[in-house]
Amino acid sequence: MGTFRPLLALATLLTVALPLASCEAAGRAKVATRAPTAEERTRYPWLPASAQVRSLEETFAPPEGYTRMPLEAGSFGAWLRGLPLRSDGSPVRDFQGNTVLAASDSRLAAVGELDVGTANLQQCADSILRLHAEWRWASGQSERIAYRFTSGHLASWPKYAAGERARVSGSKVTWVPGSAAADSSRAAFRNYLNLLFTYAGTLSIQAEGSRPTREQLRPGDFFVLGGSPGHTVLVLDVATNAKGERMALVGQGFTPAQDFHVLAGRDGAWFPLEGESLATPFWAPFPMTSLRRLSSP
Repeated sequence: MGTFRPLLALATLLTVALPLASCEAAGRAKVATRAPTAEERTRYPWLPASAQVRSLEETFAPPEGYTRMPLEAGSFGAWLRGLPLRSDGSPVRDFQGNTVLAASDSRLAAVGELDVGTANLQQCADSILRLHAEWRWASGQSERIAYRFTSGHLASWPKYAAGERARVSGSKVTWVPGSAAADSSRAAFRNYLNLLFTYAGTLSIQAEGSRPTREQLRPGDFFVLGGSPGHTVLVLDVATNAKGERMALVGQGFTPAQDFHVLAGRDGAWFPLEGESLATPFWAPFPMTSLRRLSSP
């Protein structure tokens, strides 16, 4: 979650639980899961053969009086709207298979169908990097997959696929050509992501991200408070009303490495964006100045 994987934060244990909310109160419909379509398997290539899913968009209708903001076809935000979710009633499990959030927890709106791996790596910032990189991969932009370590060094998937490997000594990183055979497979891509997760975190994405204004906020942006530990949440969707007021669906990974999940607040899964900060149930409020966007390398 933070830089170089500090001791696990106990924020979950210190959070005061909110009153239990029904499916309807959380702003989600009881949508039956189904086998992914061929298009969905192309857009979300990590899905296992046995997957049964429902999309984010079909699960969460906008609040009454709101409509989803228009998005450019093929954008990261449009891709997130189709994000596959597990069935209603799924808990959040960590990388060891332990339940860390019960399905009935009022702070949980839905669980993403996204593998978390078998190591304590894919935490909060890593989940955002994973989703952004997967979007690049699925949209035929794999040559643009590159993110920075906390040290500031660029970790490029094309270089990794060509056989270069990072040699890390303290805060110094050197990429050495010919360290491995060229390999652009999905398995190699997953290994690249694990390397990225090891040396990136909230501090790196806070520094790397551009700073959109409140008015420019769109799905795919994220709020981040960098630190060791720090935390970050991803804006999954945005809806607006006739007054121009906006609300957002928000998701997160967390510590220990665990399933990416959609959050619920006191009034359901849609969080208001009109205040000076975004208040989510697992961390201190994120000020609007903490809004970031991953830019193209």
